[in-house]
Amino acid sequence: MPLALLALAIGAFGIGTTEFVIMGLLPEVAADYGVSIPTAGYLVTGYALGVMFGAPLMTVLGTKISRKRMLMLLMGLFIVGNLLSAVAPVFGVMLIGRVVASLAHGAFFGIGSVVAADLVAPDKKAGAIAMMFTGLTVANVVGVPLGTLVGQSIGWRVTFAIVAALGVVGLAGIAKLVPDMPKAEGVHLRHELAAFKNVQVLLAMAMTVLGFGGVFAAITYIAPMMTHAAGFAEGSVTWLLVLFGLGMVGGNLVGGRFADRALMPMLYVSLGALALVLALFTLTAHNKILAAVTITLIGALGFATVPPLQKRVLDQAHGAPTLASAVNIGAFNLGNALSAWLGGLVIAAGLGYTAPNWVGALLAAAALLLAILSAALERREATAAPASVPVTEQRTIVHH
Repeated sequence: MPLALLALAIGAFGIGTTEFVIMGLLPEVAADYGVSIPTAGYLVTGYALGVMFGAPLMTVLGTKISRKRMLMLLMGLFIVGNLLSAVAPVFGVMLIGRVVASLAHGAFFGIGSVVAADLVAPDKKAGAIAMMFTGLTVANVVGVPLGTLVGQSIGWRVTFAIVAALGVVGLAGIAKLVPDMPKAEGVHLRHELAAFKNVQVLLAMAMTVLGFGGVFAAITYIAPMMTHAAGFAEGSVTWLLVLFGLGMVGGNLVGGRFADRALMPMLYVSLGALALVLALFTLTAHNKILAAVTITLIGALGFATVPPLQKRVLDQAHGAPTLASAVNIGAFNLGNALSAWLGGLVIAAGLGYTAPNWVGALLAAAALLLAILSAALERREATAAPASVPVTEQRTIVHH
């Protein structure tokens, strides 16, 4: 794999760390600013919304410059946002810093996916995308726990300053290692927008929303679920999330490897197994050992869908994939927000802390049905194509 992928992975590591570390530092941030925990939660919501809207916005703004330069500008934005969070004198400025940092998230992974795929041979594209996303998955194993520890022991501002420093390393790596790849000739914004007329692109994005939404339906409520149902101490939740992160790392690499060989079968297996495991989690959540194993499997199966889904979007939006790729990153966050809301509804309805697992299982099953539908439509189009050729041309083909 080219060294340029390492630079992209470092940037992804920093972005993954800043996205998730705030969840473990909410009490400290809330106490420092004198706001409630729910109010501090706007730092999570604001970031997610920034990713959703920032992904297409920043990608469109970057259509006039090379992808390498845009990646560098995005890392610069990421650095500014985290520095602003680190020094914010009031909560409102902290929120602005989070939103500024989030604007880089979706476009970085969207454009980075295109760059990563272009760096390697056609049969290694999903593996290259997975290599970049490894930075995001490793962040959940290393960056988030360490960032939480630093924030709780030294101060949360130090955590965000360190994350900004990671952004500087990522920026330097991109500047040094990523080749200056020119924009495709003749590709304009209207071509990027035209990709959204492709039903297969929209189906892939819907699979992203539902499939990864299934993961977050369960993981969003992992703390109360594990303390109330499984009987874990509150301090154990951090290590359970590390297991989830380890599963993400493994699933991401496996998903990237096998998606290059058989993309749709990989989606069938991962989505089907994810739906099954989430359904079983309603039972295994009551046993400490089984719960820990299940959480690891959810991380692995959930992230095994990421490289194939991202590559599916790139393949279907061939020729002008950048905007579609970035919007698909926003689709992950839309799935996170939707599933967290649905999971909260079933808990509020009195169905118990394990009820979100059923929500997740249904979402993953719906994503599997969409994958089957997508493949069926693709086969129908392939079968219908020869019939659309004029009779004279058919005779010529037969003759030759």
